[in-house]
Amino acid sequence: MTTAPPVAVVLAAGKGTRMKSARPKVLHEVLGRPLVEYVLDAARAAGAARVVVVVGHGADEVRDALSKHRDVSFVLQSQQLGTGHAVMVCRDELAGHTGPVLVLSGDTPLVRGETLAGLLAEQRRAGAACVIGTAVTEANRGLGRIVRDAAGHFVRIVEERDAAPEEAAIREINTGCYAFDGPALLWALERLRPENVQAEYYLTDCPAILLADGRSVVAAPLFDIREAMGVNTPEQLAEVAETMRRRAEGGAQP
Repeated sequence: MTTAPPVAVVLAAGKGTRMKSARPKVLHEVLGRPLVEYVLDAARAAGAARVVVVVGHGADEVRDALSKHRDVSFVLQSQQLGTGHAVMVCRDELAGHTGPVLVLSGDTPLVRGETLAGLLAEQRRAGAACVIGTAVTEANRGLGRIVRDAAGHFVRIVEERDAAPEEAAIREINTGCYAFDGPALLWALERLRPENVQAEYYLTDCPAILLADGRSVVAAPLFDIREAMGVNTPEQLAEVAETMRRRAEGGAQP
């Protein structure tokens, strides 16, 4: 495995219609800072040497808000065609990168640098093409489930709408945080197809593509469910703010 430092790809192109605001979702603030800045902090704390931010809705506003960050570059996703497509538009930025790639959501401000560092450490230890960050929770509604075989090895991610009853009961969920081997990610993206009702490119298909090619894919339950909490509504924004206040006061960890 290469020792090249990680690159982080942060997905920040979404409109966030449930926030009921014209402001790009990732620029809504918690304790005086935009949501996405907390994700940048976590990526750096995990060792990311540079960060590629995928912008779309309100692209100029996001660029302006993050222009002070010298380690950040921007890629425009002019059409929102799914999470896989969001990473596909970063191919030029990732070309030639031989180290790991973290893929993160820009609306998850509670994610911790030490957890992402653990994800990268697992990717190195296992020599894996992909490590999927997972969490175990009873609050699994609406989240992708991690399906394992009898030996406990990763088989696939199944979305709730596609899950059989026994799969819907699975408590281990996909957090949407990944550590990929850089060249393996680019290889999988070339084979990604929009074969679903939404006609979108799903990043969640990449692990299955890699696995089918005989490459190592690991699902690592390293995350607290709160770290995976995306902010989609004003109520969730308030909940995240309260969690951060408790952390600042030395209380519950996010």
